[in-house]
Amino acid sequence: MKVNKNLTTIGSVGLALCLTFGFVRTPSAFGQAPEGKQAAKGGINRPPDPRVQQRKYHFADTNEDLPYAVYVSSKVSKDKKNPLIIALHGLGGDENSLMRGNALDLAEEGGYILVGPLGYNPRGWYGTPVGTPRASKGGGAPKGQLNNDPPNLRELSEKDVMNVLELVRKEFNVDDKRTYLMGHSMGGAGTLYLGTKYASNWAAIAAIAPAAFAMQANAITMLTPVKDAMPIIITHGDADTAVPVANTRLWHDAMVELKMQYAYVEMGQEDHGSIISKGMPDIFSFFKAHTKR
Repeated sequence: MKVNKNLTTIGSVGLALCLTFGFVRTPSAFGQAPEGKQAAKGGINRPPDPRVQQRKYHFADTNEDLPYAVYVSSKVSKDKKNPLIIALHGLGGDENSLMRGNALDLAEEGGYILVGPLGYNPRGWYGTPVGTPRASKGGGAPKGQLNNDPPNLRELSEKDVMNVLELVRKEFNVDDKRTYLMGHSMGGAGTLYLGTKYASNWAAIAAIAPAAFAMQANAITMLTPVKDAMPIIITHGDADTAVPVANTRLWHDAMVELKMQYAYVEMGQEDHGSIISKGMPDIFSFFKAHTKR
C-alpha cells in the first residue's frame, strides 16, 4: 500500500467527529526513549517536570515499592467525573517519559488526569508476546532478558499498569466513559496489547510509533473483537528508522479492512522521537471526540 507523507486517514464514524475537532500539528520540544540507533532530542530520562507528582505503591507480587507519575489538571474536581489517560513509555524510559511538554499542556487544557506507570521496569513490554522478530533491518525489536530481570517480567509489567489504573480510580473521581490508554514505541505495542485485552476499560486508545512486531501478523485477529467498540488512533513519522513505518501501515490496513472507528496520522520527516509531540494534539483531539457508549 502506498502512503503519502503527511497522510491522515480517518475511518468510519470517527470521520465526522475528528473533522469537527480538527487535527493541529504544532512543534514542541519533547524527548523520549529511542530504540535502535535513532536518538530523540532532549534525552531519555531527564528530571521530572515539577508539575508532575511522583508516587509509589507496594507491588505485592515482588514485595517492592514501584513508582508511578501523576499529573492532575487544575480543572479536575472531586465533585464531577474526570477523564483519565494512562501513558506507557518506550523502551529504556520511565514513568515520567510521556509526562512532559505538550502532553501536560494538553492535559491541563482538557481537564485530564494523566498517569505514567513504570511497567515494572524500563523494558517490561507490558505483557506483549515474547520472541518478537525484527520486521526489517534497523527495526527496534525487543531486547533479550537481562540477568536481573525476573522470568515473568512481561506479566509483572502488565500487572503494574493495571494496578496503577485501579489506584487512580480509587483516589480520583474518574469517568469510566472517558478513560484512555496511549503509549510510544514499546508503550505503543503495550497500548495495542492491553487496549485489546482489557478493552472494556478504554473509551479509545492511541499508539505512537508502536513497536508491535510480534503482533502485527495477527492484527486482524487482535482487532476483530473490539472493531465496533474501541476507536484507535495511530501516529507515526515516515523518517522513523527505529520502527519502520511500513510495519505500522499493516495496522492501518487491518483497521480499514475491519471498518473500524480509527485515525491514522503519518507525518513526513518526523522520526521516532519527534512524532511524540508532533502527534500529541491529534491524539488529544481524538480522545475528546470519543466517549464510551
